[in-house]
Amino acid sequence: MDLKDYPADLEFRYKSRVWLANNSPRRPRPVDDAGALAFDREWQQCLHQGGWAGVNWPAEYGGLGLSGLRYLIWLEECARANAPLHSGANYTGLYHAGPTLIARGSDVQKKYHLPSILRGEKMWCQGFSEPGAGTDLAALRCRGDIDGEYIVVNGQKAWTTNGHFADFQELLVRTDPASQRHHGLTWIIGDMRLPGVTVRPVKTMMGECEVNDTFFDNVRIPIANVVGGIGNGWSVAMSTFAFERGIGFIGDQIELTQRVEMVIEMARRSWLPSGKLAIKDDGIAARLATVKAEIVALKALTLTTLNQIERNGQPGAEGSVMKLLVTTAYKALFQIAADILGPRFLDYA
Repeated sequence: MDLKDYPADLEFRYKSRVWLANNSPRRPRPVDDAGALAFDREWQQCLHQGGWAGVNWPAEYGGLGLSGLRYLIWLEECARANAPLHSGANYTGLYHAGPTLIARGSDVQKKYHLPSILRGEKMWCQGFSEPGAGTDLAALRCRGDIDGEYIVVNGQKAWTTNGHFADFQELLVRTDPASQRHHGLTWIIGDMRLPGVTVRPVKTMMGECEVNDTFFDNVRIPIANVVGGIGNGWSVAMSTFAFERGIGFIGDQIELTQRVEMVIEMARRSWLPSGKLAIKDDGIAARLATVKAEIVALKALTLTTLNQIERNGQPGAEGSVMKLLVTTAYKALFQIAADILGPRFLDYA
């Protein structure tokens, strides 16, 4: 990947900035499920109509077909304009299912599903975790019995984020009943409107229903919906996770870049109980410098990940490293902010 600031890249940044200045949402994302869904769908449709959906997706499926560097520039400009970075209800389609289909799906699957994701018409959810098979995904028991041209699915999935309004699900089932662990699994495009699919929202203490239990009772899914071949589900699922961690956290890395500058500014105008400005405290200054250096390293890792996608079609193991480092850096930064503000930190929570 060539990282020079060529005039064409600067022109792309300028065009992105102008369009976002004129089209970014002027209202915050609603907190209720229905309002949030409408907001996310409207924003994705706005991107599509404006010609900005799928910056680094193949042009033949509705994207712009641009480089990973251009995609990073686009996200940086979104952050600058306070435009949505994480896509909300579109997240699974844009960062999980879509990239997985680009890397592992058939031409028919790509042509059918990718444009509808970019247009904000179809929402996706993930059907991987089960009771007793979450962190140990290879222990899943949801069955898919092959019956002619169909796979008949029976079982349960847990923690199905946005499952109550999703149209499709990236569904991982065990199609070989005699198989163990990572073998005999199949990744399927599951239609959430098929007979036998029941979604039961799990209401949190705040009254929200973001996650759900999903039940399958003799759900007949066409074998044509299999991605990557029957029995190759573990490999396809690893592609999904690679994209989730490799590109799904790019927005977090960019937000983190903004937040560290906010905390530095906070340190410049906040007094510690000792009577010293926080930025003048050697310990706090050193910790801020460390986090900022880590964020620079994270950007380099982001560029490596995008380069890997361009060369090989999907990220490598560095995606998991990014997830760990982003989470660690966030924790360190928030701890610094808490130490600077003391009890006043609660006002920012």
